Amino acid sequence: MKILEIIPFSSGFCGVWARAEKEAELLAKKGHEVVVFSSNIKRGTGNKEIAEKFDQKGKVKIQRFETFGNLGANAFFWDCSREAIELNPDVIITHAYRHYHSTLALKISQKLKIPCILVTHAPFLDKKLRSKKLNFFVCVYDNFIGKRIINKYAKIFAITKWEIPHLAKLNTKREKIVYSPNGIPEEFFSIKIPKRKSNEKILFLGRIAPIKDIETLIKAFKICSDKHKRVSLDFVGPIEEDYKNKILSLVKELNLEKKINFLKPVYDLKEKIKIIDSHDLFILPSKREGMPQALIEAMAREKIVISSKTEGGKEIVEDGKTGYLFDVGNESHLAEKIFLALKKDKRNDKIKKNAREYVKQFSWEKLIEKINLLIQNETKT
Repeated sequence: MKILEIIPFSSGFCGVWARAEKEAELLAKKGHEVVVFSSNIKRGTGNKEIAEKFDQKGKVKIQRFETFGNLGANAFFWDCSREAIELNPDVIITHAYRHYHSTLALKISQKLKIPCILVTHAPFLDKKLRSKKLNFFVCVYDNFIGKRIINKYAKIFAITKWEIPHLAKLNTKREKIVYSPNGIPEEFFSIKIPKRKSNEKILFLGRIAPIKDIETLIKAFKICSDKHKRVSLDFVGPIEEDYKNKILSLVKELNLEKKINFLKPVYDLKEKIKIIDSHDLFILPSKREGMPQALIEAMAREKIVISSKTEGGKEIVEDGKTGYLFDVGNESHLAEKIFLALKKDKRNDKIKKNAREYVKQFSWEKLIEKINLLIQNETKT
């Protein structure tokens, strides 16, 4: 079977790409021919770096398309219609609701008379975090485009359970909706977890951008480091240039240069696992999260995790049972949770075990079987 995956980005540090890349790799291992179409923007570089037009990841072929216009700068507007029709796939999987390429994917599928599956990627987030202009466009799209086309997709893969009521508001038929969360590779469970004595190394792993609310984490860390002299904080991931000076200035202002480290992004799976294993506590302070991949990865490696109370954080973490939750943007509350997590006690030992057991459901080896079966069923009808 020939499968076309259409996504906003296929290069750089991107949660949507992390999902699509692994999904494509595993579907190719099932014997399918998988091709990825995306924009040519390298995610996490402030739209300043352009990726190669053609690429290949294992058996998966990638073709990237040039964006144009102001909307194009955010990988919103680019056209792959001619190439998709020439490819003539058996099914299209398009990633990200409300994106032009997903609406385009549906049109292409109708022309080819093939099924098109939409992977939502949790776009139904807090209106307060959007500008008035963006809220206006979201409202217009949902009411005049979304409600009209949503049921034309063969299936809608919701990566979180909290999205399902939002999809219902778009009049989505319940039988169209499939809960299909992001997964993590089997290595997160199969590689032996090394024993550690320290419990004072804190990690943030991901894109360093304003939406991640790094300031709140740094301020909370300052409160903790005044009492825990040996505690340290490592940031691992690409930092957006426009945000870099603000963060570095805050670190200097709080006199934390010797306790906070900014390390280069890591894309190698085993190297990422080593980094997680070398820390004791993982913190995700975001203003919003759909389904936080790094959070699940850290839990699989039996780390204490602390997440802000985003929709994604609350779905994954049960406070005091599989990790800790704090109020978004509240550094004092976060500091309280860090103090709890730094304690060497039976409660935290239990939380680590609970966390690892809970996230076993997100193993890609399990999830891909369901996706593969759904695709085969849709192409038969």
